[in-house]
Amino acid sequence: MHLRIRNSDPNPLPGNDRPRQAEVALKGELLNMQPAAVPTDRNTDIASTVVATMRQLGVLGLPRNYEIFYEALSGSNRELSLAVVSLSNRPTQEDLDNIGRTFLPQHHGPSIVENARDAIAKELEDVAALLRSERTHIEKYGRILDETSSGLNNRSLLSQELLHKIASAMSAATNSTLDHNRQFSSTLSDKTAELESVKSKLEEYKRLANTDPLTQIWNRRAFDKEITRIYNSNRGILFNALILADIDRFKDINDRYGHPVGDKIIQIIADILQSSVRADMFVARTGGEEFAIIVEGAGEDTTYEIAERIRVLIEQTPFTSSQTGMNYGTVTLSMGICMASEAESAEDLYTKADRALYRSKVSGRNRVTRHSTMAGRAGKGWLLYKKD
Repeated sequence: MHLRIRNSDPNPLPGNDRPRQAEVALKGELLNMQPAAVPTDRNTDIASTVVATMRQLGVLGLPRNYEIFYEALSGSNRELSLAVVSLSNRPTQEDLDNIGRTFLPQHHGPSIVENARDAIAKELEDVAALLRSERTHIEKYGRILDETSSGLNNRSLLSQELLHKIASAMSAATNSTLDHNRQFSSTLSDKTAELESVKSKLEEYKRLANTDPLTQIWNRRAFDKEITRIYNSNRGILFNALILADIDRFKDINDRYGHPVGDKIIQIIADILQSSVRADMFVARTGGEEFAIIVEGAGEDTTYEIAERIRVLIEQTPFTSSQTGMNYGTVTLSMGICMASEAESAEDLYTKADRALYRSKVSGRNRVTRHSTMAGRAGKGWLLYKKD
């Protein structure tokens, strides 16, 4: 379930004691959590704990970090929980990524890509060796031509028999070179085909590593990369926005109709999101029932209109079983948007869009909230002449 980030911490800890107290609180939450003690609104309670714990431990607000701490505090994966407890009171990003690669499948993609890159490197080396061999052969043939040309220039030493020998030697050398060139061309063609095959496999591995298997749109790993690119240039900052969306009361859908129905609803919503925006816009599934759209080249009003159009379209979509005709009722989305110019970094942009999404949830759901309209927001005055 998505993490809902509140505007302020209701119980701030003393500055110097925060890391240690956060570590103790985290261990207590992970090791002593009992079902009977869980509040009725358990997801909101865990989300608040996750946000507070990450803030106190100094953990970056990356989506993959939220996922690790949420899984740890929800108790759904005890081994992951124990791994988080074993971290220092100031964990590094490398420590957290190691846990992600170990326990969360979506972090396994990079190793597949690295293996494919090694295969391409080997194929390239084979082609380079082939080219070096061909160069040596051509240089040898060139020396034969030079030596023969020098001999022919000295006409006083030539005889009919010597001319016949020279002609035979040149014919043999030329035929040998032609045969070698044909073999080289065939071998190079084979190597090129092999290299193209490996490159094609690499592209497929990269696509799979960045694709959500259920919906076939971009996944969280791809989203982390794409949102970071926004802040690589002033153009990205000035002309990008983030829309976060969350299916309302999705747990009720799963509890009432079962996970296969829930998965089908997620697939339908992913298709609607993908088809409702330009082909060059980035659409990803970032969590169970959570989605993100990175909008480029649009102002805040246009971004809001895009989100509102999607919200209305999904609200009006009938969700019924094609086999039984059963109507699963109206499905709605809550959404939050934030312009990249309103945030300091990719993490800050995600956090502020998530706060706007949380405001939509607590205001009644099935609505779009702009971060810029929220009271107490902290904006960023990016200037057109600001250097990279």
